[in-house]
Amino acid sequence: MHLDKGKKPESYLLYTKTKIKAIIFGIIVLFFIVLYSISVGPVNIPLDCVIKTLMGITINDNWDSIIWNIRLPEITAGIVAGVGLSIAGVAMQSILRNPLGEPYTLGISHAAAFGAAFSVMFLSSGVYGDNIVISNPYLTTMVAFLFSLLATFMILLVARCRPSSPEVMILAGVAFGSLFIAARMFLEYFANDIQLASIVFWTFGNLSRAAWDEIIIMAVATIIISLFFFSHRWSFNAIDAGDETAQSLGIDVKKVRLLGMVASSFLAAVITSFLGVIGFVGLVAPHMVRRVIGDDNRFLIPGSCVTGAIMLVSADTVARTIMAPTVLPVSILTAFLGAPMFLYLLLKGWSR
Repeated sequence: MHLDKGKKPESYLLYTKTKIKAIIFGIIVLFFIVLYSISVGPVNIPLDCVIKTLMGITINDNWDSIIWNIRLPEITAGIVAGVGLSIAGVAMQSILRNPLGEPYTLGISHAAAFGAAFSVMFLSSGVYGDNIVISNPYLTTMVAFLFSLLATFMILLVARCRPSSPEVMILAGVAFGSLFIAARMFLEYFANDIQLASIVFWTFGNLSRAAWDEIIIMAVATIIISLFFFSHRWSFNAIDAGDETAQSLGIDVKKVRLLGMVASSFLAAVITSFLGVIGFVGLVAPHMVRRVIGDDNRFLIPGSCVTGAIMLVSADTVARTIMAPTVLPVSILTAFLGAPMFLYLLLKGWSR
């Protein structure tokens, strides 16, 4: 078949259009889930009233307060955290060439949680009043990041020693996670009532605790690191094919791996320090997307971001409604969804 110079084959154009359409469809689904999530809860608000309120038309003062001060911040936090945890999972799976890699399974989220607990207990960054809040989010995030960075370097050390064994990295992640959980329990044992309440509060992943200031911090970090990962999408594709292949294409594999893991750890630390430990989003969302649009990081990265947001907002909606008026922590729902996926991948194995 004759091709004009510079013209892409029709099969390639169809290949890309199909994946782009899938991502756009996901964005549309997310939009409707957000509207539905705003409308349901202990107080149900008609969908048309939700739309009018978002457009600035006040229908009911109580509904207006619920939407703008309670549900919209919570849902926005879910979108931001879903995107951040998903893109961290995609990056770790590509960088380590490990389908089970994500901040939670590798123990990085537990390290960040320990760092946040350490900051609350010894640096007085948590305040207990009507609610437990972070009085110094920058300090808490930095301490959480330092401990997550420690876990990251430990994972990279294991990856360097046993690069051909993904199972060893997962077992190492379990060991590191257990180590930091034990360290956090040690702090809890010697904590006073206020400190203990603050620490336990942060062990439950919950979207409702984030205010707009914290959401803005998480959003800025997520956007910057998402752009960083997307700009390195070709490098991740090359690393997926093997370190030797990537090096032959002129990619500094060690540098990309180090920067990617540090960026992923920082993103996990920011989200964990504000929302607590939310597991398995970075594991489930990328694998759901892979079943639809494949392993190409040009489409896998944005697709995973959209899917992660859908997953976390949906889980939060169920958590708010399944036992209303009692609101469950969203981390319970993600664990129920993620644990079977983890076992499935572990038992089934993986081949690229």
